[in-house]
Amino acid sequence: MRGVWTAQQVRESEAVLLGRTAEGALMRRAAFGLAVHARRMLARSGQVSGRRVVLLVGAGNNGGDALWAGVELRRRGVGVTAVLLDAARAHPEGLAALRRAGGRFVDVDAGLVAALGADLVIDGIVGISGHGALREPAARLVAAVDHAGVPVLAVDLPSGVDPDTGAVDGPAVTATATVTFGALKPVHVLAAHRCGEVHLVDIGLGPLLPEPYAEVLGPADVAARWPVPGPADDKYTQGVVGIAAGSATYPGAAVLSAGAAALATSGMVRFAGTAASLVRDQWPEIVATESIVDAGQTQAWAVGPGIGTDDAGFAVLSEAIGRNVPLCIDADGISLLALHADLRAALRGRPVLITPHDREFARIAGEVGSDRVAAARRASAELGITVLLKGNATVVADPGGRALVHPSTSSWAATAGSGDVLTGITGALLAAGLEPWWAAGCATHVHGLASELAARGAPAPASRLQAAIPAAIRAIRGV
Repeated sequence: MRGVWTAQQVRESEAVLLGRTAEGALMRRAAFGLAVHARRMLARSGQVSGRRVVLLVGAGNNGGDALWAGVELRRRGVGVTAVLLDAARAHPEGLAALRRAGGRFVDVDAGLVAALGADLVIDGIVGISGHGALREPAARLVAAVDHAGVPVLAVDLPSGVDPDTGAVDGPAVTATATVTFGALKPVHVLAAHRCGEVHLVDIGLGPLLPEPYAEVLGPADVAARWPVPGPADDKYTQGVVGIAAGSATYPGAAVLSAGAAALATSGMVRFAGTAASLVRDQWPEIVATESIVDAGQTQAWAVGPGIGTDDAGFAVLSEAIGRNVPLCIDADGISLLALHADLRAALRGRPVLITPHDREFARIAGEVGSDRVAAARRASAELGITVLLKGNATVVADPGGRALVHPSTSSWAATAGSGDVLTGITGALLAAGLEPWWAAGCATHVHGLASELAARGAPAPASRLQAAIPAAIRAIRGV
């Protein structure tokens, strides 16, 4: 797992490190790492020497990092032009060093012309202490660069994007890549599409960092926990999951969620619902019955997609809750929980997770707001269960305060039925014995990869996403 730390956590740790480091050394270390990645970006389309880089320099240390990186680039024969957006507050040592190295300094109007003809723009406008949208003239410069398609390398984070929430309230940078120092910040996972490829430069901060604000699972984390049958396993020991989904109105929810469960693990799937015959036709290996009352024993239930919010849906959810096994509750199941306090109370403290999107979340826990991690944590604490808040950046939080974020730079998974697939995968992992937090995190990771494999740059329906689950698992496991 990779940790993610808030801007405040990083600033406090940096203050300690600065007290132990010679003056200016930390900035030079960061700037050198920034320059290395700038050179790599320039080298992708030819030699480095003779290329043109424009620095958008804001006040303070973020601008100082850009200026010192400009010094390193000048030493490699790169033409460097600095646009000082707040000359009176620009980093004085960095300014002097770039002047000595032969860098050019221009006003905003001349900088606009230079930026449009640059091979690379380095965004050193605002650092992790900044909040809010870009103001003029920075907003005008960034808009022109974006329109011209000039590659942008952001210093620590794309300026104008909130460091802790990834929220954008107005003009902001969309970077081709971002170089950050010492630690990942929430912006890098909550607004991954704004950051581009993120490169972490080690400046010696690691030992000084506190417990991370959130975690990001990697393929190795998921592979280590994905259920793999051993020589003594059978279909029962690997976990039997029950799926209660679908209706006459939404039969596809049944097929998508049940099929996803069958593809996610090697155990057994029991289906209960009015779409039983359709599920049997599509998935003959699934044991399907018309009613959840008639379903056999399971190690977990996934319930909710397409069951409706009427009395029949209420009866299905109530029966699943009464089975006293781990639960994954989605879609109509979440709406029913929002409507019935007694059902919510029955879940508190149990191994249960819900998987709402923003609108479903609002019904049961209030508006998400700009801080998705805080919202998921709040809902989990209030409900006493694990919460998987779906979105481009999916957040998982449990009542103990743990949080993980699964970032995404694409939205191929944002398609009808995709959530039903996620429900099936998650239910299967619960039945295999994973605790809700890990089941949610591993399912989200594989679901996201399956969406990318299914799409390959073009729209793909949820059925294609479902079919890509085995390929995603193989890719995670490296087989």
